[in-house]
This record gives sequence, C-alpha cells and structure tokens, in this order.
Amino acid sequence: MKLGSTAVVVTSSSIATLGFPKNYYNKPSWFGQLLKTNMFPHHFPILSSSSSSASISTTTEDSSDAVAAAKPKQQHPWLIVGLGNPGKKYHSTRHNVGFQMVDALADAEGISISGVSFKALFGKGFIGNVPVMFAKPQTFMNASGESVGAIVSYYKIPLKQVLLIYDDLDLPFAKLRLLPKGGHGGHNGMKSVINHFKGNRDFPRLRIGIGRPPGKMDTANFVLRPFTKQEHEELDFMFQQGIEAVRILLLEGLNKSATFVNSTKSMEQLG
Repeated sequence: MKLGSTAVVVTSSSIATLGFPKNYYNKPSWFGQLLKTNMFPHHFPILSSSSSSASISTTTEDSSDAVAAAKPKQQHPWLIVGLGNPGKKYHSTRHNVGFQMVDALADAEGISISGVSFKALFGKGFIGNVPVMFAKPQTFMNASGESVGAIVSYYKIPLKQVLLIYDDLDLPFAKLRLLPKGGHGGHNGMKSVINHFKGNRDFPRLRIGIGRPPGKMDTANFVLRPFTKQEHEELDFMFQQGIEAVRILLLEGLNKSATFVNSTKSMEQLG
C-alpha cells in the first residue's frame, strides 16, 4: 500500500516500536495475517527503537534550546546613589544636593525610598522597563563607600550600572555634568566609594555644580550652607533636567544622555 508517494515497510519490530505488543505479529488478527501472507507491501521504512529514541531525544533537545532562547536573560538592576549627610542639620545644604536629586527622581518615578538597608535609605522600582534601586547612604559623607560597596557586592551589580550623584565645587551652580568614569576630584564621599570598589573608577557619575565659595569663605563651611530661595528655584529647574538625563541614560545609553546634559541650559541662561 502506498501513502501518497511515500512507501513504508511494516515489520514485527516496527509494530513494537509503534506501540503494539511485541507478540502482536503472532496473533491471528487481520493485520497480523496480512503481514504473514505478504499481502501488505513491504515498502515502509523499517523503524528501530534506537532510531526512534534518537529522534525523540533530538526533538526534546531542540525544544529545550527553543525554550532557553525564548526565555529573557535576567537583567541586572541599576543602582542610583545620592551622596550626602544624614539628619536635619544637613538637609537642603549644598553638600546634600545628591540626596535631593535622588529624592526628585524617585518622586517623579513614584518610587519610595523609605526602607533601610545596607546602612542606607533604600528603595526599588522601575524606570520604564529597567529595574532600579535608589540608595542614600546614612554613614555620613566620608564613609559612603561602606554602604555603596555592600549593596554592589550583595546584588552583584556591574559597576557600569552604578550611578553616583553628588555635588561639585568646580562646576557652576546648577550645572550638570555626566561622565562614564573618572577620579574623585577631591570629593571625600567619592574617595570612600572608590576605595570600597578596590580602586576601580570605571562607573558613571552625575555631578551637580554648587559653585565656589565667595571671597575667602572656608570650603567646608560653604558646602554645609543651605541654599537661598532663589537658588532653590534654580535647583528645581535643574532637577527636572537631571530626571530626564537619568531616564535617557537607563533607556537609551550614556552617550545620548551625556549629549542631552551637555546641551541643556540653566534657568538663568534661558531667562
């Protein structure tokens, strides 16, 4: 018998392979009689249990490979850290502008930073489809690395996905600068972080300009001064730019984000 243009041989061994009892060929059934009398043409390919098993095994492996390929790879979260000092005494001071930037970003994305973990105020959420963690170390500025290093180590976060946000005396007030890597620039918080990264400086950072102290004012006193009302207005404008810069960084990459940051103008320039 021909099925279409394909011929198949059916034997007793192939019957067993196809699921029939091994002694089916010897039973006086109509199918067995056909085989014994050679009335059923021997044109079917002979199947063996080994070839069948190999076929099933290959199919299973192919299916497993397909499932593995379809399964999305686990995505490492971004860690976004604002540097500052804990306590009301330091709230809204120049040295705490990193805290303020992270607060503004978390508020914009609807993420709470009310948990406490790894010596930091801590929160988790998403920016777009990218998982993020926010941290505000409570170790005081000069020991920030104790907190940041522990988080990175525990979650095994690649350093290229650790963004540090902090104040910078060498940038004009309310000016942003995004860099893929670099030194500490004399910033004690960054010194501590780099030390806990075993000297590795290859992580992005968003620097926020607070300007230089006026006249002969001591730098330490200047960074702990609160912002004026006018400066707060300029900061609020800058925070919106920073929020957009971080979104672009996570969703489109550092180059596009840096281009955006470098092309932004301050409120004073726009006025």
